[in-house]
Amino acid sequence: MQVSYRWLERHVDLSGVTPLEVARLLTLHVAEVEGVEPFAAHLSDVTVGHVLERTAHPDADKLSVCRVDVGQGEPLQIVCGAPNVAAGQRVAVATIGTVLPGDFKIKKGKIRGQESAGMICSVRELDLGDEHDGIWVLPGEPEVGRSVAQALGLADWVFEIDNKSVTHRPDLWGHRGMARELAALLGRELKSLDTSLPETGSGEPYPVRVETPGCPRYLALPIDGVRAEPSPQWLRLLLLAVGQRPIDLLVDVSNFVMLDLGQPNHLFDRRRLAGSIEVREAREGELIQTLDGEERRLTPADLLICSGDQPVALAGVMGGELSKVEGDTNELLLEIANFHGTTVRRTAARLALRTDASARFEKSLDPCLALEAAGHLVRILAQIQPSLTLPSPITDAGDWAVPSVRIALPGERVRGILGVDMRDEQIAAHLGALGFGVAIDGGVLTVDVPTWRATKDVTIAEDLIEEVGRTVGYDAIPGAKLVAEVAPPPRDHRRELVRALQDRLSGSARFHEALGYSFQSNDLLRATRGADAAYVEVINPVAEGESKVRRSVLPSLLQKLGPNLRQRGDVRLFEIGKGYLPERRGERGDPAEVHELGLALAAPRPAANARFDAGALPRLRGVLDDLLHVVGAPAPEWRRAAADLPGWAHPGKAVEAVTTGAGGGARVALLAAIHPEVTRDLEIDGDASGACVSLDAILALDRTVSDYRPVPRFPGVKLDVAFSVPAQTPAADVAKVVDHAGKGLVASVELFDVYAGASVGEGKKSLAYHVVLQAADRTLDDKDQRKYLDRLERTAAHQGLELRRE
Repeated sequence: MQVSYRWLERHVDLSGVTPLEVARLLTLHVAEVEGVEPFAAHLSDVTVGHVLERTAHPDADKLSVCRVDVGQGEPLQIVCGAPNVAAGQRVAVATIGTVLPGDFKIKKGKIRGQESAGMICSVRELDLGDEHDGIWVLPGEPEVGRSVAQALGLADWVFEIDNKSVTHRPDLWGHRGMARELAALLGRELKSLDTSLPETGSGEPYPVRVETPGCPRYLALPIDGVRAEPSPQWLRLLLLAVGQRPIDLLVDVSNFVMLDLGQPNHLFDRRRLAGSIEVREAREGELIQTLDGEERRLTPADLLICSGDQPVALAGVMGGELSKVEGDTNELLLEIANFHGTTVRRTAARLALRTDASARFEKSLDPCLALEAAGHLVRILAQIQPSLTLPSPITDAGDWAVPSVRIALPGERVRGILGVDMRDEQIAAHLGALGFGVAIDGGVLTVDVPTWRATKDVTIAEDLIEEVGRTVGYDAIPGAKLVAEVAPPPRDHRRELVRALQDRLSGSARFHEALGYSFQSNDLLRATRGADAAYVEVINPVAEGESKVRRSVLPSLLQKLGPNLRQRGDVRLFEIGKGYLPERRGERGDPAEVHELGLALAAPRPAANARFDAGALPRLRGVLDDLLHVVGAPAPEWRRAAADLPGWAHPGKAVEAVTTGAGGGARVALLAAIHPEVTRDLEIDGDASGACVSLDAILALDRTVSDYRPVPRFPGVKLDVAFSVPAQTPAADVAKVVDHAGKGLVASVELFDVYAGASVGEGKKSLAYHVVLQAADRTLDDKDQRKYLDRLERTAAHQGLELRRE
């Protein structure tokens, strides 16, 4: 947003305050100023000239040869092609070396044989408008030889205000609001502004019907005796300073009032209206052609201004083609309204049609401002065109009320939060300077918020404390040491667990973390065989077909395996998140939350003759064993999982980890190969397995995490053992037998081979293990190894297992 220094001076005395000081005050106390630039800096290099003589060019009918006094000794000879140049005029002259907008540098030359030592400029050549029919004849008799900027008092500075810093302040979207802030900061009075409506005629008020609560207030005022003509210079230059191109008087005054007070408005050609105005919601699919020439399709969420039943404007955003004012009209209808900010914002966003009007309406404007803007606009028009008349009283329609907010503010609370020792009277003075009404009674300030700050801006005591703080100046608040009890923060065991899992998985395990949405599509639920379960559903889903909130994290990962597997040979993904179970309820009756770690691993399918450990399932089992060890969980018992399996799990290739200890006995992790039908539907062309780890179950365990393990002092003895066991015997049960037989000497047990064939017999299999025997106090020898094998053979036979000696 751009703000003009000269425009601010219309509302507050800025004598003795430089533009840079204004920028500093606004940045420190009001809103961030991103830049300060001089307006039309080139006007300081353009000189006021006096045309002494004009003669026809001897070799060109449309050119003139002029002698121009620019206050530099001898007059200059300048060839000019403008039809309106004449002797006696004061004109804007760009002398040799002057650089005009567009990087156009004036050079000495000859035009059709006649020397020309400069250029007499038009308005467009000085980037002050679009007029190019002739030269710019300067008003009055400015001093010859001075710069145009100095002679006409056009020197101005433009402040670029960061929009996001005033998005909550509708009062700051006009120059008067900014000037009010400066007046308070400088301790000066805000200049009075007569916004009362002039006397109107006794005709019938213009008929208006408001059919929607989206328009709290609609004012309509007929205006006669005005015409479109070029705007006066002061108005044109102020608009140009803030980036608005002057068009004609009616458009320019309308824009001026919006930029001055912050209230958008619109002028209709009354002859093109059907005799009444209706404000209503658009019908589904209704069309309107806006002033930018685009035809736009509407929904009932949009508001329309209609003449009879014909749309003439998109409320709060832009007028329609039928709202244009014809050049020869002198019968206008002034519309100044107040619209709900949310309605305007949604319409502007949906149609990608952001305008100066929508930017202000969506901030929730003060409805009282509408009548002030009407009076302001009429009085400006009347000053320029005294023939203006108001044939009938203003129509004020809609169900609106004066915004009213009253807040009790203890003075002690202000001092305590800001850390500033100030009396209640000083607090009241700071608030009063900003327009707040304040009464003090027994250390409590009763504050009445002005209407321009009472529309969702200042609503609580903390808002008022902020007003006092920024007015005093946060840089003026003395520093003080913090005095408080220093206590260590409480440990967040869940966060510690999550960090440990993330570090391990993204480190040595070489997994990539995924962050998925909590919402799952119906297609994904069907593909993962989970569509029949109960789900929490949202009323307004972020995307069509994604209304269900996930029960588990893993399905979100499974849909990522196929695309990633097509790009690389090995895919390892994990996600830590929450699932929601509607059949269980939390303390407040909400669906229960379950905190999970989901793991998914996929790789090309192993060859038919590959060893058993070439697949994704045993690799993921190793990752889970490592994770549980890293977080200090007791060694789990792995057993076949047959009940309560999710739809994505292969029923014949699923195991669960159950731990003992405090809170133990519950499933800590579920590991399974992905069901073939799921891999088909999700287009996972490879060997895939998944796992769900319950963080809640891990947190309930009696965990001991040791960061240090002493290096063994004595070497271990490595040996391999094999067993012939029934085909249904779990490998984990056999590993327990191997460990138990060692009587504390077994340092590690690792399954490395599984074999089933004629050599081991019908209905049996062979399990082979790497075993390491190690003692903490001595070196083991062959005798210790033989004793261990003898014990192992006896223990195995007692369990119905056969130790294979061959």
